[in-house]
Amino acid sequence: MKEKILTQDQRKRALLDRLPREGVEGDVITAFEYDTGADGGKADGAVIVTDKNVAVYLDGKLIKLFSVCGTDKFEFRRFVGVSEITAFDKDGEHLVCRASDTYREVLSKNVKRLQRLKETGTYKDDAELRIGAVCPKCGRRLNSNMTVCVKCADKRSMFKRILKMASPYKWYLMLSVLLFFAGFAVSLLGPYVNKLLVDGYIDSAEAKAAVSSGDRSVFTGFALTVGLMVLLTFLSYLFGSLRNLSIMKAGTGFIVDLRKLVFEQIQKMSVRTLSRRTSGELMRRVTGDTAQIENFVTGQLPNIVQQAVLLVAVGVILFIYDPFLAFLILIPVPVCIYAIWLCNEFFRRIYSRQWEAESRSGSVLYDIFSGIRVVKAHRTEKKELERFDRAITEERDIAIKNEALFNIVDPVFTFVLNIGSLLLMYYTGSRILGRTMTLGDAAMLSSYVTLIYGPIDWLAYLPRLLTRSVTSLVKIFDVLDEKQDIKDAENAAEPVIEGNIEIKDLTFGYDDGGDVLKGVDLSVKKGEMVGIVGRSGAGKSTLINLIMRMYDPDGGSITVDGYDLSQISQSCLRSQIGVVLQETFLFKGTVYDNIAYAKPGCDKETVIAASKAAGAHQFIVKLPDGYDTVIGENGHTLSGGERQRISIARALLHDPKILILDEATASLDTETEKNIQDTLQKLTRDRTTIAIAHRLSTLRNATFLAVLDQGRIAECGSHDELMRKKGIYYGLVMAQRQMSRIGKKSDTAAS
Repeated sequence: MKEKILTQDQRKRALLDRLPREGVEGDVITAFEYDTGADGGKADGAVIVTDKNVAVYLDGKLIKLFSVCGTDKFEFRRFVGVSEITAFDKDGEHLVCRASDTYREVLSKNVKRLQRLKETGTYKDDAELRIGAVCPKCGRRLNSNMTVCVKCADKRSMFKRILKMASPYKWYLMLSVLLFFAGFAVSLLGPYVNKLLVDGYIDSAEAKAAVSSGDRSVFTGFALTVGLMVLLTFLSYLFGSLRNLSIMKAGTGFIVDLRKLVFEQIQKMSVRTLSRRTSGELMRRVTGDTAQIENFVTGQLPNIVQQAVLLVAVGVILFIYDPFLAFLILIPVPVCIYAIWLCNEFFRRIYSRQWEAESRSGSVLYDIFSGIRVVKAHRTEKKELERFDRAITEERDIAIKNEALFNIVDPVFTFVLNIGSLLLMYYTGSRILGRTMTLGDAAMLSSYVTLIYGPIDWLAYLPRLLTRSVTSLVKIFDVLDEKQDIKDAENAAEPVIEGNIEIKDLTFGYDDGGDVLKGVDLSVKKGEMVGIVGRSGAGKSTLINLIMRMYDPDGGSITVDGYDLSQISQSCLRSQIGVVLQETFLFKGTVYDNIAYAKPGCDKETVIAASKAAGAHQFIVKLPDGYDTVIGENGHTLSGGERQRISIARALLHDPKILILDEATASLDTETEKNIQDTLQKLTRDRTTIAIAHRLSTLRNATFLAVLDQGRIAECGSHDELMRKKGIYYGLVMAQRQMSRIGKKSDTAAS
């Protein structure tokens, strides 16, 4: 018996209905499943969360009970292929539950909410959280971080929307249809002319008698009939060529528009959303899936209409001529259509697997090319070749399996469909032998049957065409309909920023763990420079990402000049923020283009001024072509320090009101760092600056320092004040001084 697939809400209710709650106190908040036992084996487990307890079940029995108030902390941990929730109390740490990566998102989000429940007494249950990444309608597992199910998606609505997108090219498509009908009319005339040729001349006793008597007019009529057939053939090719040209014009325009739309939507996605998808997957949706849809809309969709018209028209002609014959020919068609309908779900699944394999191989290839220098440096070319070989081998094996299945199904369809042609041969042969049908009639019927078997044979390929197109269509609209978790307000403000930043009770955590920032309060006035320091993983880069609104906070607020970030246009906000990130990225192109990237259309003097301010002008003019020197992808032809100086120049180009420096001088030598620090000291006088640095000496000019520790601001004050406290900052400074002394001793010994 087929297992009933439950939706998310049904699964939650089913858990609550079947699990005993004796000894579990409080009101039920939520329930979720896990699938791995403490020993690493498969398990049928569940967790019920109330406002007082966390109850853990295995095989329907309560095995653990944790008190929310009595637990110090809930923590999410991720390992290879498995994740777990751990609880900490006065007796140590205890495993709550463990699950495979299928349930990783469930565990990571719920552990954040468990911790928040303990700290604040509130628990935000996410109705859109996918338990085990399943479809909320049918319960089937979703693939490739998709938010919609290929089976349950409203395909009719999607087809309507895609046709609306193609409306600018409707005249080309209509012209192609008209040209089809013109060619179709020519095709219908062909068999009749063939009948005239056979019955009027080739198999005509009258024509033979006229030739025997010396009447040459028969040859003239014969030549004209042959000429008419040549003309019809020429017109058929002409209309076909013009139709293909019209489809090409529509297709090229449509695919450009569609790719632009998909790319634009991907750019609107937040960093959080993009991080759930691989680069190879996104590239495939922009290129491969759009090409598949373009082929369907401009090629296959008109073909479906045309083949259907051809099938109906020729069928009507055959029914008019001989109803019994038409019935014999067309009787296999409904059988095959029903078989296609039965196989549709199977075809969808196998092509979805092939799509996944193609995306994975694309992602592997992208990773290898992106890190080619690391590959060469570690001499791992053979290893990466093996990795890529495994990916494309998997893709090949799935494709071969799919094609093998189609090549098993297709001959069966073809055989069933062509039973009609065998019946035709028997029927026409019997009538010719019985002298109730002429050879011309047989030739005409044979031509019409050839015409009708074109669309009938095409029906066998229709499942493959539709399945691939529908799969790509759903995946494209999965991107286009992606909910923007960071979007502008309806009437977003576009103020001229002065630079006053106020952060209150800021809380934030990523999807794969607990809160990174917890109740952060920070106030930065216009023109001040604040240095953010702390150990690795303390949340420094997360804080500046929130200030740039790369993410929205889970709790609390960030305001700039009194405006909450959610009320300011993202474009307006970021156009007034200059950023030098820890990971410097340069585009393939000239040095000038990379600097001017921050302010398109600016004059050369402005670019040079920014370069001088960043200390980059001196080395740029020494390059072979100066500012017109073409640098390789991600600037690999430049040193790390040179790349970072270009990045600083790019950030300074549009004279930002807020300047963010995330390890801006990390790749610079001591002398260059001092020069840039002297320059930055001048530049930061009239703008708010937020700087992150592990090299604490670079923050000597900061107005004050904020020390992050375990997601909170543990200390705040000037360098001298924090040194007198002898707290976390003091320990960091002392550790760096110790490392510096060790380094100097090593250099002395080496010299």
